[in-house]
Amino acid sequence: MNTTEQYKQNKHPLDVIDDVYDYADEELSFEEIEERAGGGEWERLKWAGMYAQKQEGYFMIRTKVPGGKLTPEQAEVIGEVTDDLAVAPEEYGGEEQNELWGDAYLDITTRQDIQKHWIRVEDVPEMWDRYDEVGLTTVQGCGDSARNVLGCPAAGLDDHECFNAQPVIEAVSDFFTENREYANLPRKFKITITGCAHDCAQSQINDVGLVPAKKEIDGEHLYGFHARVGGGLSDGPRMGSELDAFIKPEDAVEFCRAVAQTFKEIGDRNNRGVCRMRYLVEQLGPEKFEEAVRDRCTIDLPTGGENLTVGYQGDHVGVHDQKQDGLNYVGFNVIAGRMGGDEFAAAARAAEKYGTEDASVRLATDQNFLITHIPDENVDGLLAEPFAQEYSPDPGPFSRGAVGCTGNEFCNYAIIETKKRTKRWARELDERIDVPDDIGAIRMHMSGCSASCAQPQIADIGFRGETVKLEDENSTNAEGDNIVEGMDFGLGGSLGADNEFLDWVESAVPADSVIPALEQLFEAYSADRADGEKFYEWCRGVDNERLRTIMQGADAPVARGVAHGD
Repeated sequence: MNTTEQYKQNKHPLDVIDDVYDYADEELSFEEIEERAGGGEWERLKWAGMYAQKQEGYFMIRTKVPGGKLTPEQAEVIGEVTDDLAVAPEEYGGEEQNELWGDAYLDITTRQDIQKHWIRVEDVPEMWDRYDEVGLTTVQGCGDSARNVLGCPAAGLDDHECFNAQPVIEAVSDFFTENREYANLPRKFKITITGCAHDCAQSQINDVGLVPAKKEIDGEHLYGFHARVGGGLSDGPRMGSELDAFIKPEDAVEFCRAVAQTFKEIGDRNNRGVCRMRYLVEQLGPEKFEEAVRDRCTIDLPTGGENLTVGYQGDHVGVHDQKQDGLNYVGFNVIAGRMGGDEFAAAARAAEKYGTEDASVRLATDQNFLITHIPDENVDGLLAEPFAQEYSPDPGPFSRGAVGCTGNEFCNYAIIETKKRTKRWARELDERIDVPDDIGAIRMHMSGCSASCAQPQIADIGFRGETVKLEDENSTNAEGDNIVEGMDFGLGGSLGADNEFLDWVESAVPADSVIPALEQLFEAYSADRADGEKFYEWCRGVDNERLRTIMQGADAPVARGVAHGD
């Protein structure tokens, strides 16, 4: 077994939750926590939803939100807890810690979670107590277990939905949360469930993706799910494989349990680099993997029926009619997912003020959020609220499609800064580049390293952080050397019927060269595109060598760098 597996054998990772209360009560430092529990405690703390920040003494804490659905009360508590506890100390800048957001901010993630920074261990019990009052949890927000279960953020609202899968999402989430039998898997286990025909929940890049289907059984036409397994990003990205099975909604928990059991029993616990379930599916093949799941399933699974997925839509920004007469949901654009806790609480109060008693706040996989059940006559009032001016439901195309990971501000793995850069670049690109009128969003995703937390492989434009050495010795940065932040530059990714991972067209591009390179690309795209052709489609139809030549036409050193250390 690898070292992480040994840590989990030494102490069940869910036991760390009780330990957190002790650490908090005694106000232990990081050094004292490690002296008491050993180095493996940093791994086990992930099961409490806690990651040690690179700034010693502080944690990032992740709140799970199954299907992204929050009541206004829950959303308000998240915002208020952020405002009260996610506070940077003076030695790190205090209220001015970040020049764009100050401090006391939260991040909406691509897994419909909420992340908060600058949390001290002594403040965690207070957070948990306040969460318990409204039914929220951070348990298994991280770690080698079932993570937050994804769903369509407009579940129950859109008329392109075959059925509302939110109850199934909640049942599956409830089964795995604090379930000791399935809390120690070989690696993280990612599930997505949707009844939406547009696959908003990204089934193709999850370990388990349940998508809508129908089948005639004993003369009755039933709605249920088809299953995709073994999808994922990071190193070795893979699109999920379809199984020949029809899963009734009431059988979804048992099916997901059987998949987890298969992964638990025969997944790799030796080489941490290939422990994810997609490698197991690849090694066995989809047919053998399906056999293994059926062998462990306590119910009979019929063969597949009719697939009802018609495409992919990851975007819900704007004002949209609900299928309920006279009601609307409004999608607000949060560039890179970051906003103040006070702003999130204000959005929650606005949901209560302008919405019906069924109003909710929904988190989306593109790091944006929705407010639902707004009567026609209340939409203008909601859009006039102060938070709605900053997080406009009518953004430019680059702002609308911008996604950014945590970056090196807090993450030990990230090579470059991402959050501030994503926001600044998106707004600058909206000003500098004229995108064709029929293109609503340009999906630009920035990951600070190769871990793919920002999902660059499925974007129109994807970035992966690098430290770049400029080959031109006359090119220096503000510190006077020729080592700068940069990134690998990819083009042409998407999910859906024409799903394909992007090509990494250019490597080690200095960060300052990216916007000039994009200006050149979009000038060529606008001149060459066929009617209705999307940017990722155009990129796929152009030879990579020509794409590189177009980018290198910019007045910037696009191709005059190498990854530092190569």
